Amino acid sequence: MMARVLLCCVALVIGASSARADAIDGQWCLGASHFEINGPNIRTPGGNDMTGEYNRHGIRYVVPANEPGRRS
Repeated sequence: MMARVLLCCVALVIGASSARADAIDGQWCLGASHFEINGPNIRTPGGNDMTGEYNRHGIRYVVPANEPGRRS
């Protein structure tokens, strides 16, 4: 019995792998605030449609001056 439990534990450890996101595209939200990423195209929580510098794991853009919650 103990050998069977040990074998199951070893199988779980060997079969486990870390999860990795293939891309960050999608609709993201926090409360009533929504953000959408579709490749380099972005829709900000304030409804601004714009383009950013995109790769599969991040995006860089300048927050528009009229964006609600923008800090100066």
